[in-house]
This record gives sequence, structure tokens and C-alpha cells, in this order.
Amino acid sequence: MAITIKDVAALAGVSPSTVSRVCNDNPSISRETREKVRQAMAELNYEPALPAGTPVSQGPRFIGIILPPSPRKTYENPFYLEMLRGISQFCNQRQYVAAVLTGQDEEELLRVLQAMGRGGQMEGVVMLYSKAEDHIVDYLCEAGLLYALIGKPSQLAAQTICIDNDNLLAGREAADYLYDLGHRRIAYLGYGDSLLFSADRKSGYRLSLLQHGLPDRPEDCVELQEDRAGACAAICRLLEREDRPTAAVVGDDLLAAALERACIQAGLSIPEDLSVVSFNNSPFAQLTSFQLTSVDINSFQLGFEAASQLINHVENPNLRAAKIIVPHFIVERNSCRRISSEQI
Repeated sequence: MAITIKDVAALAGVSPSTVSRVCNDNPSISRETREKVRQAMAELNYEPALPAGTPVSQGPRFIGIILPPSPRKTYENPFYLEMLRGISQFCNQRQYVAAVLTGQDEEELLRVLQAMGRGGQMEGVVMLYSKAEDHIVDYLCEAGLLYALIGKPSQLAAQTICIDNDNLLAGREAADYLYDLGHRRIAYLGYGDSLLFSADRKSGYRLSLLQHGLPDRPEDCVELQEDRAGACAAICRLLEREDRPTAAVVGDDLLAAALERACIQAGLSIPEDLSVVSFNNSPFAQLTSFQLTSVDINSFQLGFEAASQLINHVENPNLRAAKIIVPHFIVERNSCRRISSEQI
């Protein structure tokens, strides 16, 4: 079996990204670490893809920013724009160039990453999302490319630089907020458990139901996939039930806008018939007719911290992987109303 960069890293007791920088003769690596990695490479007869001693470019230092692969949906969400703004601000302060990488699908994104990696053009990458069984993360690990993850890692947690919110707590607090307004039938609309932030928010929502002694009804959870027509149909079915919920925790502001359209079709209004707490506090939260109560997850700060941690690890390769939790808070507007026990 062929020796990989991860085998060298394990023998030398360093990260794969450190091995990669040694192979590229990166000046940020200490002499002691360099010698340790070279010795491990010699013991394993490892041949790097780029010959050791290849001079490092003296041009701009690049940081890649990986958006979720999508033909369209990613570019509609201002959540990503705020994270990009935070990353760019920190990169500008430290004189790094930020380059956005994405594709219509995972295969296209992987090809772009492989081309950039082969050329030695990137110091590292920031991933703006996390999901289970991610082939992009598999490639980054195999290639020894340093990366920081915005979200919760699904693999190699101890070795991953990650910046996240406490999404479980945020989901619970959103449901608690509705409970405190008198609601006892609370729905959840999200994006499915493959997206780890959505899985955690749903877990927090369910924890709130449990703590308040409310039934956890599967039919009150609507999890949406790529099929928008199917998503709208599922929301309509929820709203048409005789025992429909009086409130909903919703995965993000875009999804809350879709919920508003479904309410109009069903002859319902927000918040008179349905109270809504959403996430992200994006501009959409104030553009809807009812102005959304929304959980602000500090998107700008997530990006800023991710760039900070990544660049600190580029310049200090012996640092341990950092885990940063960015705080959230609920911004109250008028998409929720208090109800009495007679209305439950």
C-alpha cells in the first residue's frame, strides 16, 4: 500500500499540513520540525508530489474560501456574504489574499481544489459549512492542506480547527422563547441531519420540548431537501392539519420567507395564526412583511475568527487545533405573539 502524507505525519508527530509545508520548503517551519519530518519521510521512503526544496513563491499568500457546492442556492443566502466579509477583513489586515472556491457540484469543487493544491498556491482554506461524510474534507486531509471549518467537524475532531456556534443551545433557546409566550404546539422546519448545524438545532428544539413536558411529535418536524416543490408541499400539509402548530422554530430566514408564502396560500397570517423564530438575522429578517424574530449567530464574527485561526496556524504550525464558540443572541421583532391558555 502506498505511503501517504498522513503516514508521515503520524510517524513525525505533526499534522499533515505541516508535512505539506515541509515538502514545499515553507520558511514558517522550525528547523527542529523540518528535520523530524525529513527523517520520517526517509524512514518511510515517502516521495512528495512536489519535490522537497522547491522554492516557495514570494508572491501573494492565498487563503481559499470554500462555499458549499451548489448551482444557485448558496449565492442567494446573505449568511455566506457576512462570513466572507469577516474573512476578507482579517486577511486584509494580515496581507493575505482570499480566493473563493466553489462549483456546481462536489466533483467540480474537488477539481478546483486539486488544481490549486498541485500548484502550491494556497496556504490553507476556510470551509464555510460542515456536513457528514464530506469528500472535500477527505481530500484536504489526504493532501495535507491546512483548513479551518465553520461548523462542527464530523471527523477528526481533535485535529480540526473549528469555529462554531452552540447550535444545540440556540435551538433550545428558540423553542424556550416560544414556550414562554404560551405556545405548546411548536413545529420545527430545518434542512436535515446531514447539515450538522441543522441537526444540532433540531436536537436543541427537541430538548426544549422534553424539558417542558411537551410531546415530541415527528409530524411537527419538516426537514427540507433540494426539492423545493416537495418542501412547499410538506409545509402546506403541516399548516392544513386541524391540530396544526401555533408556533415554529425555522432553520433560517430564507426558509421563514418560504413559510410566509405557504401561510398566505393556507389563509393564515404571521404572527396571528403562527409565531415564528428564525435564524441568522439576515437582511431578509427585516424585509418580510412581519419582520422576523431571529437568532443572530454573528456571521461576520464566525468568518473573522476562522481567518484568524487559520492564519495563526499557517504562521505557527506547531499550534494545537483550536475550537472557538461564537456567541448568539435572539433579536426580537414582531413575528411572535403571546397566546393565552384558551388559544392552545
